[in-house]
Amino acid sequence: MEKNVLEKAYKNLITAMSMAELYEENFKLVSKYVHATSRGHEVIQTAAAIHLKPQDYAYPYYRDDAMLLGIGMSPYDLMLQLLAKKDDPFSGGRTYYSHPSLRDEDKPKIPHQSSATGMQAIPATGAAMGFWYKEQTNSEFRIQNSELPVVLCSLGDASVTEGEIAEAMQMAALKRLPILYLVQDNGWDISANAAETRAQNAYEYASGFHGLEAVTIDGTDFEESYETLGRVIDTIRNERRPFLVHATVPLLNHHTSGVRMEFYRDDLDEARTRDPYPIMRKLMVDNGFTDDELDGMLAFAKAEVKKDLDRAIEQPDPSPEDLFTHDFAPTEITEEKGERSPAGAEKVVMVDCALFAIEELMREHPECLLYGQDVGGRLGGVFREAATLAQKFGDHRVFNTPIQEAFIVGSTAGMSAVGLKPIVEVQFADYIWPGLNQLFTEVSRSCYLSNGKWPVSMILRVPIGAYGSGGPYHSSSVESVVTNIRGLKIAYPSNGADLKGLMKAAYHDPNPVVIFEHKGLYWSKVPGTKGATSIEPAADYVLPFGKAWVLQEIWKQEDVETLSVITYGMGVHWAMNASAELGLQDQIEIVDLRTLHPLDYETVFASVKKCGKCLVVTEEPSDNGFSRGLQGRIQEECFRELDAPVMLIGSENMPAIPLNSTLEQTMIPSTEKVKAKIEEILGY
Repeated sequence: MEKNVLEKAYKNLITAMSMAELYEENFKLVSKYVHATSRGHEVIQTAAAIHLKPQDYAYPYYRDDAMLLGIGMSPYDLMLQLLAKKDDPFSGGRTYYSHPSLRDEDKPKIPHQSSATGMQAIPATGAAMGFWYKEQTNSEFRIQNSELPVVLCSLGDASVTEGEIAEAMQMAALKRLPILYLVQDNGWDISANAAETRAQNAYEYASGFHGLEAVTIDGTDFEESYETLGRVIDTIRNERRPFLVHATVPLLNHHTSGVRMEFYRDDLDEARTRDPYPIMRKLMVDNGFTDDELDGMLAFAKAEVKKDLDRAIEQPDPSPEDLFTHDFAPTEITEEKGERSPAGAEKVVMVDCALFAIEELMREHPECLLYGQDVGGRLGGVFREAATLAQKFGDHRVFNTPIQEAFIVGSTAGMSAVGLKPIVEVQFADYIWPGLNQLFTEVSRSCYLSNGKWPVSMILRVPIGAYGSGGPYHSSSVESVVTNIRGLKIAYPSNGADLKGLMKAAYHDPNPVVIFEHKGLYWSKVPGTKGATSIEPAADYVLPFGKAWVLQEIWKQEDVETLSVITYGMGVHWAMNASAELGLQDQIEIVDLRTLHPLDYETVFASVKKCGKCLVVTEEPSDNGFSRGLQGRIQEECFRELDAPVMLIGSENMPAIPLNSTLEQTMIPSTEKVKAKIEEILGY
């Protein structure tokens, strides 16, 4: 082998090894925050790092500090994160050691990811799918990139049993994506070993995915690791197809600093016989390096990491105000602009406003694409919400996915990282549950935990609400769960014009956006929902998030009882109909929230203080939800101006919405129920 490659690898290995030993020597000092090290895994990680280029994307996992050193990070960089210091280059002290996020021009790009126990495979595969899409749509992409990028997703062996791994590998094989799944198999989960937790290893498992080529190697042998990974990565780079490399390695340190190997390991003596360090040292001697040279390199590495730790310890911690930065990236859409009701435009149903918005976006922005279940050309969505789009923009740009809500949601993080703007959908709100892990762990936290480097720019469309006896699996309201995920912007429009304006604003927002679209408003077929139809806004119309609409405005009155109704979605129509049927339009102000986060508290509080009484209307069950929280916030802020308790009406607090139409109507609110609640509060 080339001596310069061997020297680079040896220095990287001994640096990582010296760091692990130094951490053990200073255990009490460095274990304030939990960390794991690469001890035993250094060779395979080093070999992988040497083959990566600045255009590549890497998704390391929490044991990959040797890989991070290999791509050019210094021990000092890693130690700043080890100690959660302000200048931690990955997260500004927000996340654990070896949880990187990096956007340096001269190094592989590392988008944010979670603790990476399998969840990272979906965002990583999403990044590879982003490159696939660019290559499908832009021949210039290949010309401009003489060496096409690859994605490396690093995994521990125990994580391969995760269901989300299967979703990722299925899509990688199906679409021939340029990704390498590098599985480092040390035989252990935490205290559970391979015999307890898996029926086969990752190499054997991968054989079930036709089109995913798998290789198994000894990850302690640098020659084998370097040559195999070089061949595999070159193949991916040129042939654009996925691989899995299964590398067997020993775990020679603790699972983490908080879970000590002595607690549970019964194989430590055997594991130490496979230590990659003496194997690597012998390889160096066989290739002409002397013991004195190698000892000198080791002594230098030990001294350097000690100096780096001493320096890192002295660096400042984050200040309290640092907590409040980078929850969102700034958006340019802060004001309502464009023509909401252009002259001569037709009145259209709500579902078409969204369809036309996406069509306009796709015509203008080649980085925009749409995927999800049944949105492709044969059907165009079960609500026809994507009708004709595949025919107009191609099957590579508007395409179906398998029934993989986790992949649909989580892949957007990788898509966004490579410069695309995905619009995706889950078919019904009830189907969002498998995607919540990705939405919470990978998508919503990316901007904050990467210290602003990797906001995820995506739109997730969610058809929601009860309509036409959809039963327990097609009718749920889930906004309380989603609004509890910080780092998301959330819209819930009540009419087509708002939906189109919010869709446009969402596209130009660099942050992740969830848009709840009530199925019962799509075509205004439900009695009393004609107000959801709209003159179609012009293509330039945008509606910023966080701007509620006083849909029915009244003046302050001292001589009669007045009421502010705060609502959103279908609740807007129940409130408007109830107000009209009671003939109380001059006494009832109705505020349509339009977005649930950010929420326009200023408009809400002003309305409630003016009216003196307040009713919150929601379709969700009334207990323990988003609207209960809003009710409490209003009560606290407006207490001095209130003439009655803030009241709330929502669905009955039952486990599911029944299929039978009588039971469904008994479960959810209605105009009649809202009328009764209005009369109750006005008479208080």
